Amino acid sequence: MERHLMKELMTWQATTRRKPIVINGARQVGKTWLLKEFGRRCFDNVAYVNFDNNEAMVALFEGGYDIQRLMLGIQAETGERVVPSRTLLIFDEVQECPKALTSLKYFRENLPELHVAAAGSLLGLTLHSGTGFPVGNVTMLNLYPLTFEEFLDARHEENLRELLVTGDGAVASAFSARAIPLLRDYYYVGGMPSAVLAFMEEGYSAARREQEQILLAYRLDMSKHIDAREVERILAVWDSIPRHLGKENKKFIFGQIREGARARDYRSAITWLSQAGLVTVVQRASKPGMPLSAYVDDAAFKLFVLDTGLLGAMSGLGQKAVVEGSRIFTEFKGSLTEQYVCQQLVAAVGDRPYYWTSANGASEVDFLVQDERGTFPIEVKAEENLRSKSLRAFSERYEGMESLRLSLSGFRVETWLRNIPLYAMANRGLWTTPHAGEG
Repeated sequence: MERHLMKELMTWQATTRRKPIVINGARQVGKTWLLKEFGRRCFDNVAYVNFDNNEAMVALFEGGYDIQRLMLGIQAETGERVVPSRTLLIFDEVQECPKALTSLKYFRENLPELHVAAAGSLLGLTLHSGTGFPVGNVTMLNLYPLTFEEFLDARHEENLRELLVTGDGAVASAFSARAIPLLRDYYYVGGMPSAVLAFMEEGYSAARREQEQILLAYRLDMSKHIDAREVERILAVWDSIPRHLGKENKKFIFGQIREGARARDYRSAITWLSQAGLVTVVQRASKPGMPLSAYVDDAAFKLFVLDTGLLGAMSGLGQKAVVEGSRIFTEFKGSLTEQYVCQQLVAAVGDRPYYWTSANGASEVDFLVQDERGTFPIEVKAEENLRSKSLRAFSERYEGMESLRLSLSGFRVETWLRNIPLYAMANRGLWTTPHAGEG
């Protein structure tokens, strides 16, 4: 399946003054496959080193950063002759060998013509643990589960994807009958590569089995890297997320983790989940000022997991509820739809989302995002019910902003907002292009 990050890797390959590249992301989002496929397509050979349970290679890097010495060990380990400009050197599970991470600085300084790529799944934690992370000496890229657009590519719907991402609003809306069933499939299957592959080969049940295996692997991974008491807190937060998202008010409440739970006991657990790439923390902004980060209310936030398919599996939502009917859009408070939007904003659009509520809590805007063009308030509608009282209240309070509503209804521009189909939200041209296919 094609990953859009491949284009960035190819650009990196052709750059003369490149740094070693580091792919960060949660477990099982496809980092290893992506780098190996990149090597297969673009290099004469690949030298692949996996540091997980690899005592010999860990010992090699513990012995220092002499590049000639390291290269001898790498070639012996991989059985590959490493030739600068022709070989891709991959360090996988690099979080298991902090000295290998540090060595990237020395590869850049002493062998800059060699293409070196590293991948890891807990690098956010490594960066904050005092490890000699080579800040400024590497190019960092984040890999997420497949976006809806990548899911369409995997389903051999490349032409539809191109239409939705680059076409005008009228043409995108004209293909709603084809796009909406695919969107519902994505809500259920999500974007974890093994779940997508299982779905394509064997169907919905196989995808759900893969999701359950991934969730089990995450739990085991938590137990492997942290002490038992902290694991208990992390799992308590993780398991509470579907309950929080199932409410009308999705603000995270520590007291709903368990009776008597206090913020100071669980904030480190949320930090761990965020840095491990398993959750997105969406903070409340008290006003839509520039930059939004300056107006964050640290006490108010929502938590979303990394993948809509995993959220469905955690919640026990069956295929019929999601794919075959509209119950999912009236039950579970539209949680899968907000999860989808959050996921798309982070991975496909490249935004850091916030949200807004009025001081008395009477009005709420689901997401706020900001780019060089300004601030965009976004309301998410799981159904075709287009009443937008909270968004209107926001628009009246903060005039001059382009308000967006994401729904299953077709594209149209009104006097104070524009409605964008959920399946075309990655098309940034629809966010601001005046009168693009109004209807």
